[in-house]
Amino acid sequence: MARIRGGDVDVCDSSKGGVPARIDVYPKPGAPRHLTSCAWAPSGLDPTLTDITNSEPSLEFLGYSDRWRALFAPYAEQDLIPARVIRADRGSVLVATGEGVIRAEPARRLSKEAFSAEELPAAGDWVVVRTDTDLELPQIEAVLPRTSAFTRADPGKDAATQVLAANIDTVFIIHPIVEEPNVRRLERELALAWDSGAVPVVVLAKADLSEDPEGARKAVETIALGVDIHMTSALTGEGVDALLAYADGHRTVALIGPSGAGKSTLINRLVGSDVQATREVRLADGRGRHTTVARELVPLPNGGVLVDTPGLRAVALNDAEAGIAAAFPEIEALSYKCRFRDCMHETEPGCAVLAAAESGELAPDRLESYRVLLKEVRAAAIRADARLQKQENRRWGTIYKSAKANSKRGRQ
Repeated sequence: MARIRGGDVDVCDSSKGGVPARIDVYPKPGAPRHLTSCAWAPSGLDPTLTDITNSEPSLEFLGYSDRWRALFAPYAEQDLIPARVIRADRGSVLVATGEGVIRAEPARRLSKEAFSAEELPAAGDWVVVRTDTDLELPQIEAVLPRTSAFTRADPGKDAATQVLAANIDTVFIIHPIVEEPNVRRLERELALAWDSGAVPVVVLAKADLSEDPEGARKAVETIALGVDIHMTSALTGEGVDALLAYADGHRTVALIGPSGAGKSTLINRLVGSDVQATREVRLADGRGRHTTVARELVPLPNGGVLVDTPGLRAVALNDAEAGIAAAFPEIEALSYKCRFRDCMHETEPGCAVLAAAESGELAPDRLESYRVLLKEVRAAAIRADARLQKQENRRWGTIYKSAKANSKRGRQ
C-alpha cells in the first residue's frame, strides 16, 4: 500500500501491468485533496479529476449520506468498506474510498449473479469493497440499491440496457442553441431523464453564439413542460452559478448531450479549472467530436459531484414508458378522458387525445413524436421478451391468414 502525504498522487504498480496500487491520501492542512489515478490503467485514464479543497472526508464530499450508511451497515462488520464508483472501465472500475482512489473489479459471485450488465457497477454507484492484502485487485462484493439510474438502450446490442450513470439527483440536458433547438431530440432526452428517477434540467448552451436566444428558450418551453430551463455560456460564465446550486448539499448532477454541445467546457467552468479536455466544433457542419470518452465523476469545489458522459450520437429508448408519460404530461392528462383505458390514440372512437389534436389544443407534431417514442419502447420490449415476441408473431400470423382468406373470397 502506498501512503503519500501532501501534493498530487499518481501511483502505479508497474509489476501489475500499470494497475494502480492502493492509494491513501493524507493532504497537508489546507492543501488541495486530489482524486487521481494512473494513466497506465487499462483503456487509459484522464489525468487529475479535480481538486477538492474542503477538509471533509472525501466520501461525505462525494455524497455519502445517512441513507448509504444504513444500507452499508450489514457489511460493516465483515471487514468491508464503502466506496463510490468514479469511473467504469471494461472489467474494472475506479472507486473512491474514505482514504483515496483504488482500482477494483467485480467479485466473481457478483458477476455470476448479475442478471444483466446493468446490475454491475456503473459510474455513480455506491459499492461494497473487499481490500484483503492477498487480492490482486480489491473486489466489489455488492452494489448498494440505487436511488436512480440513467439508462438508454445500448445502440450496439438488441434490447440491452446501458447504464450511463447511477444515483443522480439532477440531469442537466445540455443543448447548444447556435442553431435552432432540436426539440425532437430534447423530447427523447427528457423521457430518458424522467425515467431515470432524477429531475431533468434543460441547459441551453452557447447562448452567446445564438442569434435569438430568447426565441430558442420559448421553443424549448413548448416541449419541456414543468422543467427548469437555463441559458448558459461557458465562455462568459453566464448562468453557471445557477447550475452549481443544484449540487448543494453534496448532491449529484449528470450532464448529457450531443457531441460538441460544450459539456466539457461547461464542466471546467463549474469546477473552476481545466479538468476536461475541450475541442473546437467543426465550422463546416457545426458538429463536435467526442472529447469525453468515458463516464466519470468529477467532484465540485463546494461539495457534490457531477457525472460527465460521452456525447450521445444515438438516444435510443428502452423500457421508458413512465419517462415518456412524464415528458408528455399534456397527453398523459388527456388520456384519462379517453373512452378506453388501453387507448393507443391512433383511430379509437372516443379518444380525447385525437380530439385535442383535431381542435388545435394539442400540437400534432407533439402527438406524432409521442407515438414514435412509444412504438420504439414497445418494439424494444418485444425484442427483450421472448414471450412477447411469440405473441407478436402469432398476432401477425393471424392477420396474415385473415388477409389471405379475404383475398380468396374476393376472387370467388
